[in-house]
Amino acid sequence: MAERIPTSRVLGALVDEATAERVSLGWLMDRLGERSFGIILLLLAFLALIPGVSPVAGVLLTVPAFQMLRSDAAPIFPGRLASWSFDTRRLLAIVGWAVPLLQFLERFIYPRWMTPFEATRRLVGGVVLLVSLTLFIPVPLSNVPPAALISLVAFAYLEEDGALLSLALIAAFVLLAVVISGTIWGLTIL
Repeated sequence: MAERIPTSRVLGALVDEATAERVSLGWLMDRLGERSFGIILLLLAFLALIPGVSPVAGVLLTVPAFQMLRSDAAPIFPGRLASWSFDTRRLLAIVGWAVPLLQFLERFIYPRWMTPFEATRRLVGGVVLLVSLTLFIPVPLSNVPPAALISLVAFAYLEEDGALLSLALIAAFVLLAVVISGTIWGLTIL
């Protein structure tokens, strides 16, 4: 069995390959290989932490989440989205912020409680799809809890940490229950 490369090193290598001034989602997916779902979810979740960007990240998160739910082999964005490019400096800023955090977390998060890969991918896709819908709630800073949870789910999925993934999924279900309860309560008051 091959040695597992930590996510922080995969992202570091990705930054080393980004030599052009602009990169596209298609370029990212071509270089991520088997870990493309998890890393795309992680990067989009980090973007969703930014208040003005969270609705766009929420829309983008639904694409790989739905494909995971369908058990596709790798994420495929439609042509226009795949060719959408952004400044490489933005990628460097996100990865530069994320790598030290991931390196710290990788001391505690590692493969344990192995889960069936197909079932896990489908469950993670379904949960991320539902949680990403909460990124559209028009309340200030309401994007932070769902984005942080999606980040945690994606990182646990990437590192194959079934224990952390279980906790993150429970937290996601709690968040969804709170949002649904709040919505029902808000509708009954009107």
